[in-house]
Amino acid sequence: MQQKYLQMRPEMDENDRSDMIEKVARFIAERHLAPAGILFLESVRPLHGIGSQAMFFILPFAEIIFDAKKYQHFAMLMEDENNLKQLINRIDELDEELNRERRKTAKLKRQRRKAQVKALWNKLTKHKNA
Repeated sequence: MQQKYLQMRPEMDENDRSDMIEKVARFIAERHLAPAGILFLESVRPLHGIGSQAMFFILPFAEIIFDAKKYQHFAMLMEDENNLKQLINRIDELDEELNRERRKTAKLKRQRRKAQVKALWNKLTKHKNA
């Protein structure tokens, strides 16, 4: 009475896995959600298997909103703890890269404002002393 059940899960090779990790990490980092994303992923890491199965459970409803194949790939990605660690590391790396540029521009703006305030202060103090 043993029957073989066909698995309806799509296959996912290493290139698909790395592409999915890159896309998700870039999506989170570009929207300045890296700290929140890392915190969320770290907090659900002990329950990654249960969360992945819950994603498969709500698959019929999620297909209405998301592409079914990509959704299943993401659920499969969340099953493996190593993939979750890679995703967290990639989010952190991308956030660091993007923040480096933002920090440079913010530092230049602060220096300009400081120079303007200093010039204004010098101008005001010269008129009072004269």
